[in-house]
Order: sequence, then C-alpha cells, then structure tokens
Amino acid sequence: MVTEPVPDLKYWVAFNRIRRLGPIRLRQIEARFGDLSLAWKASQSDLTSVGLDKSTVREIVSSRPEIDPDSEMEALETAGIDVICLRSPEYPARLAEIYDPPPVLYIRGKLEPGDERSVAVVGTRASSGYGLEMATRLAGGLAANGVTVVSGLAVGIDAAAHRASLDAGGRTIAGVGSGLDQVYPAKHADLARKIAESGAVISEYPPGVRPHARNFPRGNRILSGLTLGTLVVEAGFRSGALLTVTHALEQNREVFAVPGSTLSERSKGTNWLIQQGAKLVLDVEDILEELNIAGLGAQLGLSAPTPDPGTVESELLNMLRTEPVHMDEITRRSGEPSSVVSATLTMLELGGLVRQAGSMLYVAVPGQRRDITTHTKEIS
Repeated sequence: MVTEPVPDLKYWVAFNRIRRLGPIRLRQIEARFGDLSLAWKASQSDLTSVGLDKSTVREIVSSRPEIDPDSEMEALETAGIDVICLRSPEYPARLAEIYDPPPVLYIRGKLEPGDERSVAVVGTRASSGYGLEMATRLAGGLAANGVTVVSGLAVGIDAAAHRASLDAGGRTIAGVGSGLDQVYPAKHADLARKIAESGAVISEYPPGVRPHARNFPRGNRILSGLTLGTLVVEAGFRSGALLTVTHALEQNREVFAVPGSTLSERSKGTNWLIQQGAKLVLDVEDILEELNIAGLGAQLGLSAPTPDPGTVESELLNMLRTEPVHMDEITRRSGEPSSVVSATLTMLELGGLVRQAGSMLYVAVPGQRRDITTHTKEIS
C-alpha cells in the first residue's frame, strides 16, 4: 500500500510526471519553495524566478492541468506500487548522497535498512558460460552472506545475479529503466515478480514510461549509488556495465572485476578495469574482506545447514568444489550405488548446498558451510 509520510509527497509524484524536469531542476524548485505544494500552484513568473529556462517553465505550466496529484497517488495504490521521495525517511541514505539522486522512487516489494549492505553485480548481456557461472557463484555467495545483490534485470549477467541471490535465500534489488508496469525484457516478468516478493524492483520512472535506450545509462547511477561497491563480472569495452563503474567512481564507491581470458572480447573491459586498479575478484571472500563484511551470513543464520560428518550427504558435498563434476564421476569416486548418489544429490540441491551446472553436472553452492574432514575426497 502507498503511504504518505511526507506531506507534499503527491506533488513530488506529480512533478516527476513532467518530462523536462530532471533531478537537479526539481531540487532547484524545492529549494526555492520549500513545500512542493506551493510550487505546484506557483505562477509562471514565480517559477521563472527559480532560474529555470523558459521552455521548462512553459512545460510545467502547460502540464499541470493534465496531472492530478491525488489521482496519481490513487493509481499507484491500485497498482500496488509504493512511492517515496528524496525527503521520505525510507529513502536509501547512500543513494541520497550522490550528485543527482532520483527525486522519486517507485517500488514493488520493499526496501529494508539491511539493503545498505549491498553490492551491485553487473556485466554484459552477451555473456559466456564462464560469465554466467561466475555471476551465479559470486552473487549467490554474497546473498548467502547477508549482502543484498543489486542489478538491472537485463538478460545475461544481471539475470544470473538476481536468480542466484533468490536461490541462496537472500535479498536482491532490480533497478529498471522503465515504469514498473513495463517489465523489460518481457520474458523477465516472472523473475521481476519473484524479486519483488523477497526484495524490491525499483524505478525512477512513473508507470506508463516504456523502456528506452536513453533510460538505461542514467539508471546505472542508481545501481552504483545504492551500493557499497560495484562488481563487474564480464564486460567488453562497449558494455553498459562500464558506465556503472564510471558512476561508482564518481560516487566514491569500490569497484571489483572478475578476470577473464585475454582472448575474449567479453573480458576486455574487466581485464582493463583490473589494470586500472579495480579489485581483482576470484572468490566471494575477496569482496567480503575488502568491504569488511566477511562472516556476516553465518551471523545472520543465512547459510544452509551442513550435513553431519560421515554421512553420504557429507561425503558427496566434500567431493564438489568450483568445477562442474558429472554424476557418473561422483558415483565412481564415492563407491555408492548410482541410485543413492542421484537421490542424495537431489536432496542437497533442494537444500541449497549444490546446484546443477548442466545436464548431470554438479557444483557446490558458493558461500555455504562445508564439512572438511581428514577423509575428504576431492575431484580435481
């Protein structure tokens, strides 16, 4: 349900409907009038005194008769979309610190105080199998350690990061470049719904605004602005993920990058970032230690329970590391009947301790506790 803790919230929403008004201009108006309800009713000459250009003032004056603040709030409530403004107590504190924070945020789901402990995970849409695997491992590891994973709902690295966070039972936030009633890409509608159920989908654009190429670069500043740091998993030189890094640096945030093959176009951007001083990431611990939040998942009770030592579950779990292993090889090494191995792997997968990395291929889920014994059998 929509709440209105800020008395003039509906006028923030109404002004946000006027296209020529960006974050900086709207803040100019608020600084001049104090209460946006006064600005909404201001004369053309009073608006001009703010220092706005004539075309912007004309658009405000011509748009106001077509926008009803009360109707805007009612429509949001009907759609199940929450809204906060820059003066709302729930507005993310870290995002409010950037140069041009979005004046209004539309939300499906819920933002929580713990989301201040977050990392943006971004990368190319044209991701490789390697990139998707690393995004899954790292985002899953972050989520398992109580870190909120923030990304952009795009295909490729973004979607892999969101899904891994959900699979790990953690929180994830999707920042999108359209109204919340315009999910893009459309095939991610179900993913967006799942994210909203256990995290949040947010936008600075009101409902009805369709996805447009110009919206996404601006949205990158929100991904980096919300978070402690930005992790680039896989990106070429022309990837939009590098725009997120630019914003992160401007916002004095940490930058992390996953190295890739020097022969891959998809890794040229990430390898270059490392050359320029980005923190090289091989494992989720590299991020947790840099941000001084290692071990938080265990404190919050987010790690899955480890099977008791000596059990078949423990034996199979200890065989798995980071490289995918075929079930036939696991069966051979364990000496257990294939039916027992298959059933045990299924139970471990349901418990979130292992996952399939392809047909009959299994890997351990990063960030989960493991039983390390002297009888460990490791498949190299």
